[in-house]
Amino acid sequence: MREDANPECQTYNFICKVYTMKTIFVNESAQNRTWYVIDAAGKPMGRVAAKAASVLRGKNKASYAVNQECGDYVVIINADKVAVTGAKADEKLYRHYTGYVGGLKTFTYNALNERHPGEPLKLAIQGMLPHGRLGRKIMGNCKIYAGAEHPHAAQNPKALEV
Repeated sequence: MREDANPECQTYNFICKVYTMKTIFVNESAQNRTWYVIDAAGKPMGRVAAKAASVLRGKNKASYAVNQECGDYVVIINADKVAVTGAKADEKLYRHYTGYVGGLKTFTYNALNERHPGEPLKLAIQGMLPHGRLGRKIMGNCKIYAGAEHPHAAQNPKALEV
């Protein structure tokens, strides 16, 4: 028997190959983060949210790691003008429980968008991120604005098409 052969594989009369890979860990200071801006006016909410979540997570980078915050910053403008199809504007419900007895608050998409513009888009992006402390940290890299103006012009964000 050869020394590189696994004894469990001898019954099948072939040699098992063992592949090893190194896990990549990138330091916070060594990460190269860029800023992107997405204009959500007239675009479907799900497509904008999926693209933003992918970039926030860092899936477009070679140094992507599941357990690290390695994504880029995303600025979304015109979030109040995002498009929803069908009757979702009147029928889609957002629920929030206050913690008290009888404290279930329910809002339609239109009511929530009137009250807090951009909140439906924020909730859609949050649903596509991990549901824990990593997801909350990643969500801090997403800046959502209802109008066309944003205060992040100094970072020179690149336009990201959806």
